Amino acid sequence: MPRYKYRAVTLDGASRKGQQEATTVSQLSSALRESGLFLLDCETLEDEQAGLRLKSQELADFCRQLGAMLSSGITLIRAMQIIAQRDAKPRVKKCYARLVEDLKRGHSLYDAMRRQGKAFAPLLVNMMRAGEDSGGLDTTANKMAQTYEKQHRIDAKLRSASIYPIVLLVMIVLVVVIMFTFVLPQFMGVFKNMALPLPTQAMMAVSDFLVHNLMTVAAAAVVAAAGVVLVFKQPGPRWALDRAKVRLPVVGKLLRTVYTARFARTLASLYASGIPMMQALSIARTTMVNSYLERQFDEVLQELGNGSPLSQALKPVDGFDQKLYSTILIGEESGRLEHMLDSVADQFDYEAEVATQRLAGLMEPAMIIILAVIVAGVIISVLLPVLQMYQEAEGM
Repeated sequence: MPRYKYRAVTLDGASRKGQQEATTVSQLSSALRESGLFLLDCETLEDEQAGLRLKSQELADFCRQLGAMLSSGITLIRAMQIIAQRDAKPRVKKCYARLVEDLKRGHSLYDAMRRQGKAFAPLLVNMMRAGEDSGGLDTTANKMAQTYEKQHRIDAKLRSASIYPIVLLVMIVLVVVIMFTFVLPQFMGVFKNMALPLPTQAMMAVSDFLVHNLMTVAAAAVVAAAGVVLVFKQPGPRWALDRAKVRLPVVGKLLRTVYTARFARTLASLYASGIPMMQALSIARTTMVNSYLERQFDEVLQELGNGSPLSQALKPVDGFDQKLYSTILIGEESGRLEHMLDSVADQFDYEAEVATQRLAGLMEPAMIIILAVIVAGVIISVLLPVLQMYQEAEGM
């Protein structure tokens, strides 16, 4: 529902400003009239909050501050006012300010967070609702701070592991462009009217093409990259890509570990808060960020609804580590499902960190070898005619 920023007047002519949600401007005008206000003008704030989605580190900071202040006896509204006044990005500050306004109007924290669009993750919104219902909002906030800190740490390691290969890839592209557009053309005059070896002919043909069509090739590469991004945003291709991710030889194992850890920790948090298992699974599926995994949960929910135990319902899911099912089975049999889920999440977090470091260690030499092969290929293609000229000169 759009939120409007309005300017109105009272019967006495006093000016009033504020914000309010309404389906249309007419509905806003009617709602204000019931409060004794007459609408002068308004503008929608829908675009202001559209697209805002707090990152894991921002959610961790929010939960940590909120939990600490609530544990100290500070009221919820006052705690949110303090959070909203602290240094933050402008859009995040506005989000917190809207949250404070909704709390002042009498909305619960859960409802106020839900009204901020996609700013707060569904997991956090539902956990706060459970915390309010149980009277342990401070405990819930502190627990979610730990959850998002762990998630941020894993995500940060994945990003850092990908930086070096990306840098090397850019270097490879630059080296190829320099070698084929500046270095090789210097030898074209020397090798003119010579019977060149096949590798040298191929290199020279590529060099000549790039020299005359470099901008066209660059533009085509940009268009192709944009096209690939647009294609994989569509449901069908995205599902196929997400399916391929979990089946890759090395990277797939790392992603399965990350997905399993995230799912186990999310489910443990929801289950411990008293949220029914069916609803907990529906929320946990949204944290996967993988459409292939998400779609499989339709069958999981159906199996669970038919009376199957959780371990059996999850077993056919393709994309989780097999250790998850046996751990859940032990938790069901021992009556300690929450503890087992937390334990297995910690194990997978550690395994994800180790796998990330190992993957980075494998990718770095692989990219260096690719760069070395390209440079060596160019050098060899140049040296072959030189060697041929030297042999011909010796034979004369």
